[in-house]
Amino acid sequence: MIVLKATQEKLLGALQSVAGIVERRHTLPILANVLLRKTGGSIEFTTSDLEIQVRTAADLAGDEGNFSTTVGARKLIDILRALPADQVVSLTAAQNKLTLQGGKSRFTLQTLPADDFPLVNESVDFGPVFAVPQKTLRELINQVHFAMAVHDIRYYLNGILFIAEGTQLTLVATDGHRLALAQATLDSPVPNKQEVILPRKTVLELQRLLKDEATAIEMRFAHNQARFAFSGMEFVTKLVEGKFPDYNRVIPKNHRNAVVTGRAPLLGALQRAAILTSEKFKGVRMNIEPGLLRIAASNAEQEEAREELEIDYAGDAIEIGFNVTYLIDALANMDQEMVKLELQDGSASALFTVPEQAGFKYVVMPMRI
Repeated sequence: MIVLKATQEKLLGALQSVAGIVERRHTLPILANVLLRKTGGSIEFTTSDLEIQVRTAADLAGDEGNFSTTVGARKLIDILRALPADQVVSLTAAQNKLTLQGGKSRFTLQTLPADDFPLVNESVDFGPVFAVPQKTLRELINQVHFAMAVHDIRYYLNGILFIAEGTQLTLVATDGHRLALAQATLDSPVPNKQEVILPRKTVLELQRLLKDEATAIEMRFAHNQARFAFSGMEFVTKLVEGKFPDYNRVIPKNHRNAVVTGRAPLLGALQRAAILTSEKFKGVRMNIEPGLLRIAASNAEQEEAREELEIDYAGDAIEIGFNVTYLIDALANMDQEMVKLELQDGSASALFTVPEQAGFKYVVMPMRI
């Protein structure tokens, strides 16, 4: 049976959209596979890692009839990538194998039964649907994702807090040393407050899949799952259970000193200074005084970097140390021209905001240099 016949580009696009969550090594061999389910001329592609499930459908030519199987996702993608983009390829099924043919190239792949593929049990108590443009959600994730913890024992920090309340969508991420918050306005209010923690892997996969366009992404949350629908895709994920820290208590208020400066010049100065920080100790020292910002870094070999920026500032003289990576992460993920840095003194956490965007806040704890 000819399962499908399409250009390499069309088949590869469908497979790549679902294959991001597939692990190369897994205790269950079938989880390295993609589930193909053919109904008439339409084929559903589904992948799962037991916690996340991604599904998309494509209309691809082939024999009439229904058919389902699973085949190695990465192998299939690697083969397709090696073929020309305009090559017409076909997948033929026979005797527990799939044969991929394109031009004079032919590949026979082992399959596993579709009935053995472990689909995620979807929740029955999803809340109301709400939607935002894909571009908006993508921008929000870009503004906070870098502050997520990685393999933290406080598992609730290994992800992003999503809050939909009224007409406001808020995303918050923290690793205990810094905190990033970004907000956007929804077109219509959410009936009930929705608050969930999305796992780190889910966040990074959404970031990869979301397009920079105005078409909507629909979201629904249950007590243990979230479901997203966008661009012909359905994305279901488990949630992180636990209590996220009270982020409002962390955000400083009424700092008496504020510096507004160009984002790009500050980022460039920090990136240059970071070259001479040591691998383990990423500290930079900032001296802020009226009209001038000095940045200094040194390492165990007694090498030193110094940068100076002219600033419009008339507040207190402050000396403060930071992990330079935390500052670079935030500035590199913004695209605004100006950034505002609010400080109390050398020992209190600093607050970064953007003058033209009230919904973004980034808090960084100082470090001793």
